[in-house]
Order: sequence, then structure tokens, then C-alpha cells
Amino acid sequence: MPLFGELFLSEILRKPVLDPKGEELGRVIDISVVRGEPLPKVDSLIIGKKAKTFKIPWADLDLFNKRIISSKLYSDTMPAYSLSEEDLLAVRDILDKQIVDANGVKVVRANDIKLEGYNSDAVLIAVDVGVRGILRRLGVEKGGEDIMRLFRAHLPFNLISWNYLQPLNPKLSTIALTVPRQMVADLHPADLAELISQVSHDEGTAFMENLDSETAADALSELEPDAQSAMLNEMDAEKAAEIIEQMTPDDAADVLSDLPLEKVQAILENIEEEEAKDIQELLGHEEDTAGGLMSNEFIAYPEDISLAEVIERFKSDAPDIESVYYIYALDSGGRLSGAISLRELLLSRPDMALSEAAETKLKTVGPEADEMEVAMIISKYNLVALPVVDGEGFLMGVVAIDDIVDRILPPAARRKRRKV
Repeated sequence: MPLFGELFLSEILRKPVLDPKGEELGRVIDISVVRGEPLPKVDSLIIGKKAKTFKIPWADLDLFNKRIISSKLYSDTMPAYSLSEEDLLAVRDILDKQIVDANGVKVVRANDIKLEGYNSDAVLIAVDVGVRGILRRLGVEKGGEDIMRLFRAHLPFNLISWNYLQPLNPKLSTIALTVPRQMVADLHPADLAELISQVSHDEGTAFMENLDSETAADALSELEPDAQSAMLNEMDAEKAAEIIEQMTPDDAADVLSDLPLEKVQAILENIEEEEAKDIQELLGHEEDTAGGLMSNEFIAYPEDISLAEVIERFKSDAPDIESVYYIYALDSGGRLSGAISLRELLLSRPDMALSEAAETKLKTVGPEADEMEVAMIISKYNLVALPVVDGEGFLMGVVAIDDIVDRILPPAARRKRRKV
């Protein structure tokens, strides 16, 4: 039974369905959809009559177009139908649901569904997310076109092809686009996080698991703490470890601190020993201290090497560090003795020793220093990074200015790290 031409779901809703003699069997209230190749297809019509619901299988339809719908069945042979949570119904499960539009990183709404004939089936080929879909459902699409013509404009079509929609399940609250991998890689992590946050928890977790580890780590860093921990908790430890390994130790510690201890241990067991040790070290500090704020990734060299050698070493070491503001000098015993900014490094003579060019009157804090003390020192001395040293003067880590910015945000915006 072919579908003549193309039509929209709204054009057949409430339309009468006739039996072979032309008698009305009922009116269309929904359509049942099943998976098909290459597109989802209409399995049956759901019709209503006198508060009763019936189901007419697609194979039992004779004509199906926007002008007439007729069936091979008579009223006494129509199977009764009870709404089922297992069925995918177009009106109930698709219309008015939100669709995450990755191209614009925004949420649009499924206003109508376009159907088209394919072989002997009616398939779903697109979702209308534009004004036309709304006007069509209100029965005033033609009027809208006439008004636009008065202004010498056209009422645009805004359709999302079904090829770009993820497979659907009944009773979803949102529908997600299948986003090409390259498109995802090009999105800013904050935009990608917004995209993930718009879909359900299960969809977001599945979406995250399908990203490459580096992209997933960037997006995870932008999510709210509750969403981060929920997603990692759902993933198997090996996949979660792949993502955590792409994060800086301080960011990784922040994320892991919200997970159950058993999950943290399982993830750390799948991470390289040296990286796991760095993360565990940070997890050992209270979150509102310098130790809890610092990153233990920094660049430090012996104070007796030349600046020319510093520059050469820096070229190979810097790519592995997220942010570098200063290069630190260490004395013969390995203790912090000075620091030089990148600006001063480039402006100084290459033959100078690091100890000659470095600033030796440094402001430092211990790992137990309160976050407000750290913020005050960074603000007072106009620093972009503050070294954290232990009681013997060994450099433990660095609190960067962006690490402390969170501490001056309203309390509701702050992350709370649990000491592990």
C-alpha cells in the first residue's frame, strides 16, 4: 500500500479513517513507529472512536495520503488497542520533545514530523523544528505564508533529517542529534558540556562514552560536579580512567573526590602509576587549602644552568603542562630558590645563569594555608601563580590565579572536594 507523495503528521491527525464501504472507523490520534532500514517506518495507525482505542496495522491500510485514509478492515475486525509504554508513538513520544541542535548548540522543539513513501512503507524522514510546524498544527500554515508574502519574504522550512537523529526509545524527555565526530571535536568544551547537559542522564553518559578521551575530558571539566560524578560512576573503570588520564592532576582530583571511594580506587588502578600518585597526593589535602587548590604540574630547573638551556628544556617540557606562568629555580639540594617569568626569560641574556636572572624574594605558602590567605597574597602582590612549599622549602605545587578565582565566586558555584 503506497503512500502517495509526502505529508506531515499534523495533516493526518484527527482525520477520519474509512472502511471499504466508506463508513468511518474512527479518527487518527497517533501512529506507532518501529525501526526500519534505512529509516523508521509507520507500523500502524492508532485511532479513537467513542472513547475506545483501536490499532490498524499498516498492511491493512488501503489508501494513505493527506486527502483520504482508508482501511481494508471493518469495525468488527479492528483489533482493540491499549496504550503501551513499550510502543514508540509519534505524538506521545516525539512531538513537542526537545532536540539538541549541535550545530547551534541550542535546544529546539519537534513541532511536526514529515513522512514519505519508501517502497511499500511510510517512513519518517525529518522533524520540523520551525515556525511552519507550529502554524501547520494550528491549521494556519497557508495564512502564515500569505502574511510573509505581504512583506516580500518567505516562510522558511526548518527540517532536521532523521539521519541526524539518534535511535529513539519510548517515553524519552529529549531527542539527541547524532553529531559527527569532527563536529564534536570542533566545539568548545563549554558548548559541548551544554550539549550533554540538555539530554537525559543515560543519553549524556552514552554520548560521553562515544567521544575520544581527550574531547571527553575537556567536556567533563566543564560540567557541574554532580553531573561529572554521576557520569563517571556509570562508566566502567577502564573507560573512566582513559578520560581522567587526559585531565590535569588537580582537575582529576576535583572530579574523583566526588565519587565513592571504591570507584576512585578502581579508576586509579587503571591509570599509570606516576599519574595516579600525583592525583592521590592532591586528594590528600583539604579542598579549602593551598594543597587542595594547587596543581603539582610545574616546570623547575637547577639554578646553575644557563637561560639558553632553560629555553631548550622548556620547549620539550612545556607541551605536557596545562599552564606555565613561571619557571622555578632549584638549589643544589632541590629546594625552591627563585622564579623567572616567561617575559623576563625572553628578555634576559641567554648566557646568564638561571640563578642570576631569577627573582629570589618569592612569596610562598605551605600546603595547609587557608584559601583566603592564598587569594589575599595573589591579589596583594599581583601574582598569576603562587608556589606551595613544604616545611623544608621543597616545591610541592603551584596555585594559579584561575585556581583561586573559583574561591571568590558565590558559594553555590563552588566545588566541594571531599578529602580522600
